[in-house]
Amino acid sequence: MHPRLLKTFLAVARSRNITRAAAAVHLAQSSVSDQIQTLEAELGAALFTRSKSGLELTPAGLALKPIAEDLLRLDGEARAAVMAAAGQASQALTIGALETIASARLAPWLPGFQAGHPEITVRMKVADSGTLLRLLEDGDIDVAFCFERGDGANADERLARRTIVREPLALVVAPGKGIAPCDLAGLASSRFVATEPGCIYRHMFDTGFAEAGVEAPRLVVEAGSIGAIARLVAAGAGLGLVPHLAVSDALARGDLIELPWPGRAQAASLTMIWRRRRVQPPALWHLLAAARDTLAPERSRAGSEPESTSRSKVLL
Repeated sequence: MHPRLLKTFLAVARSRNITRAAAAVHLAQSSVSDQIQTLEAELGAALFTRSKSGLELTPAGLALKPIAEDLLRLDGEARAAVMAAAGQASQALTIGALETIASARLAPWLPGFQAGHPEITVRMKVADSGTLLRLLEDGDIDVAFCFERGDGANADERLARRTIVREPLALVVAPGKGIAPCDLAGLASSRFVATEPGCIYRHMFDTGFAEAGVEAPRLVVEAGSIGAIARLVAAGAGLGLVPHLAVSDALARGDLIELPWPGRAQAASLTMIWRRRRVQPPALWHLLAAARDTLAPERSRAGSEPESTSRSKVLL
């Protein structure tokens, strides 16, 4: 089974649609269909069946999917190991990051890393957490920087993780538009702007009230961008619970006012995630080590809990 066919198979399995899969692997729809037919002929079994909701994996397809993921990972590791042994390891890296982290953390930090490693070319892709993990699994990015829940939910053992710092969230409001709440019950009567379900910030927003036995406030707007939420809050649409690092400039300018959060302090774990390999490419090793040592703020803010050095040594 050629790796190219397996990659196309996985793209179809995930998207359940030939058109979307073709866009993901940068092929014509006819080429995707041809490759799936070739793989089915080679294996002697149908891998997909059509339904009203899209393409569904057959029992044979379900059996192939985890094996295809493992084979592609091993193929990438084999190529990287051979290139490293031959002294031809790639000096290019592709970083994936959430919008907030890319602009507020990586943009100021990357120039220093590149100054220390001018031989390494760095590319950056900005996407949501789900897309970043998918790109990482497919080998389209080398490392992802995102916020994760601290309970280890849905952790994939094939991926290594290291929390760099816990970033506090800020309860913000437009100047003159709110008063300091005395408790979460009182805060629940306010109008809020929040991210969409599935986002780490939305999870923390919902659980912050649930842990206190309080029903979550009514949302006036759901938005997929922290920048958009900050602007909506500044315009008076409602309150927002957002990463402090994303609104620090707006707070300094007076466009937003930070109110005290009346419950347990809320913070998101800024985490770097990469694929476990027998041999890590040197360029990636340098970036992981630099991020471990220099990406976290020099002085931890309230609520931050950097991970121990011993833990980082194990992962790196």
